[in-house]
Amino acid sequence: MTVEATTERVLRLLGLLQRRPSWTAAELAAELRVTDRSVRRDVERLRALGYPVRAVPGVGGGYRLGAGTRLPPLLLDDEEAIATAVSLRLAAGGTVAGAGEAALRALAKLDQVMPPRLRAEVRAVHGATETLVGPGAVVDAEVLVTLARACRDALRVRFRYVAREGAEGERTVEPVRMVATGRRWYLMAWDVDREGWRTFRLDRMREVTATTWRFAAREHPDPVDYVRRSVAEAPYRHLARIRVHARPGRVRELVPPEVGRVEDGGDGWCVLVVGADDLDRIAVHVARLGFETEVLEPPELREAAARLARRLAAMAGPDEMQR
Repeated sequence: MTVEATTERVLRLLGLLQRRPSWTAAELAAELRVTDRSVRRDVERLRALGYPVRAVPGVGGGYRLGAGTRLPPLLLDDEEAIATAVSLRLAAGGTVAGAGEAALRALAKLDQVMPPRLRAEVRAVHGATETLVGPGAVVDAEVLVTLARACRDALRVRFRYVAREGAEGERTVEPVRMVATGRRWYLMAWDVDREGWRTFRLDRMREVTATTWRFAAREHPDPVDYVRRSVAEAPYRHLARIRVHARPGRVRELVPPEVGRVEDGGDGWCVLVVGADDLDRIAVHVARLGFETEVLEPPELREAAARLARRLAAMAGPDEMQR
């Protein structure tokens, strides 16, 4: 067997070990179409290159790729390489401070080691794609890393927080999960001083520090649902429920999760739950959806809709009103 064939087989072995947590020697031999003895030799070749391949003891034991002190080259298959390159391209226009530059640097490195055929495919995708980046709050990448580690290690976090009304104070929390809405990043955490679950916008955090205080995990609500409700409903003076004559999926395409919650209403209807400090604003946004609607609550929203209708009628002019 040639050196090139052996090298290709070793790379295939590495790809298999990266794909799954654990393989038996027999499974690897079947995938590579070689003997168990060849698998053992190829494992030793990987170890010599710095890959920490661990032997799994016991009945049916085999091999797994462990964590080591050295970082070996990353091996990606065709689909993974294209997906990574496209994701890095999109990250270049994201909301994490410094991530754009870091993503471009990583993309340049990936482009250098890609086979020509994959490089051509990735560039074709990039050439046919534009990224429309909406207004969003920029988050410090270091804050993301600090909170991610604190969530993982169950460590309390302290930070200064600027509330919605502008007041600033120190908070101590037990973080559970971060949720990204596309425009903003939020942290769901247990507020130690207020003894309750809270949602915090990451761009409003200052001086974020993970303590050495470990906390026991609590029963908690679903982070995505909790953040959705907190962001779209809790902070506002008015909470409205409106029946909309459209499929829930269609309304969700028009109403971002940070703006409103859409529930299935049955029979081709859904219920839109949305909050705002101004009922006139809700009336305008619901009218813009373009569907038949019915206000469930509050009654004052019907009055706001009537005011909007009179203004639009006056804007149309007397001639249009008579048609």
